[in-house]
Amino acid sequence: MVTREAGVCEVRLNRPQKRNAITVAMYDALAQALQAAQTDAALHVVLLSGEGASFCAGNDLNDFLNAPDIGADHPVLSFLRQLVSCEKPLLAAVHGQTVGIGVTMLLHCDLVIAARGAQLSMPFVALGLVPEAGSSLLLPRLIGQQRAAQHLLLGRPLDAAAAHALGLVTEVVEEGELLQIARARARELTQQPAGALSATRRLLRGDPAPVVARILEEARIFSAQLQSEEFRAGIRAFLARGRARPSS
Repeated sequence: MVTREAGVCEVRLNRPQKRNAITVAMYDALAQALQAAQTDAALHVVLLSGEGASFCAGNDLNDFLNAPDIGADHPVLSFLRQLVSCEKPLLAAVHGQTVGIGVTMLLHCDLVIAARGAQLSMPFVALGLVPEAGSSLLLPRLIGQQRAAQHLLLGRPLDAAAAHALGLVTEVVEEGELLQIARARARELTQQPAGALSATRRLLRGDPAPVVARILEEARIFSAQLQSEEFRAGIRAFLARGRARPSS
């Protein structure tokens, strides 16, 4: 779901019945939405949000089970390239269960507003997978090597307060105020001089080439792991814990 108002493009994940687990088709739509926002001179800021009880429960692994080959033109890589190349400030409004790609996409955002009850986790290794979205590079940069290892190797979950303390989240707010405050922060950014804003963001982000290279390397290994016995065992263990749909 995409809305455009007063210079802000809000891209809202809208699959609440599956906690906004992202399908291949959704990745394609997300990539197109970001590309359109990038080329629209009337839009200055992009806000990512989620419908329903959760921001994003990760990848819909059923899609990846059916088509495990993540080639160069795969929609997930198109979306991640758009995240990296976006020249306009990216914000996220995060609530509820936020898993896997729901967390790693936040590393590409400039401001992350989280509801107090948000729970963040990256259970890649437990599922027999590896991190994605450049997170194996960006997370250690942000929070340090050992803390990154704690959350990527062990899959330790984070509540909103802990994510804020680490710097993954910019601001923690009450659940009922999340969208109101996130949209207000987006409007604040639209009031800044557009040229200085985008130039400052570009300086802050630095050279995107290493990030793109890491995304591609992660995707190669992720694709191989999708076809491994480790992944199949991880899914069996996941389902044995009584969860209806696996996400990462």
